[in-house]
Amino acid sequence: MIIYGINPVLEALRAGRVRSLRYGGRHDARLLELVRLAEREHVAVRRVSASALERASSGRPHQGVVAELEEQATLGVADLLATGHPPLVVVLDGIEDPHNFGAILRSVDAAGADGVVRQTRRAAPLDGATAKASAGAVSHVKIADVVNIARALEELKRAGVWTVGLAADAQTSYEGADFTLPTALVVGAEGTGLRRLVRQHCDWLVSIPLKGRVQSLNASVAAGIVLFEAVRQRGLVSKGHE
Repeated sequence: MIIYGINPVLEALRAGRVRSLRYGGRHDARLLELVRLAEREHVAVRRVSASALERASSGRPHQGVVAELEEQATLGVADLLATGHPPLVVVLDGIEDPHNFGAILRSVDAAGADGVVRQTRRAAPLDGATAKASAGAVSHVKIADVVNIARALEELKRAGVWTVGLAADAQTSYEGADFTLPTALVVGAEGTGLRRLVRQHCDWLVSIPLKGRVQSLNASVAAGIVLFEAVRQRGLVSKGHE
């Protein structure tokens, strides 16, 4: 996997996933510090031309650095649930836009959630665009690839995890759900939402009340709102146990 940009490469270095690094075209302090960190971590570093970086990043903004990553270990749903607390995971149903996928990964990492489940087909690729949109969170968030989302939801249920689907037409507000329980938040694609079979496999459906004239939210924004409601609820429970 090839990633580019200072923040994504820095986070990949911190996660110990960078196999090799190429840089050039600029000499600012942030880039040089990144190169020094890679050298301290015994990563293969090579200075190349700006045109070589352009080719490696497929013409996308690279900020003078491109890295090749070690492949992530293959994970299953069960790997995301091995925690010392009630699991909180996000299930993606048809999120194909890398910017949405990356932004969701960023929220998952920021909320301290336990990982993401996604389908191997009809899913945004784990590539440089996703890494850039995630601000490097892709190097830290556990991702389980599954063949079928509905079957993954059944596996989560058997493990005692409640499946909560985001649906614009749901009568229950997201604030009414109990996210202190083991929870899988199921997020569908913009425009189409959750697919019928996936929707049917959710234990609960919740919506985010909207006050404006535009009756829709970006999928990554919606996921972030509900994730931090879960963080809020779990924080209240923790304080209550002190």
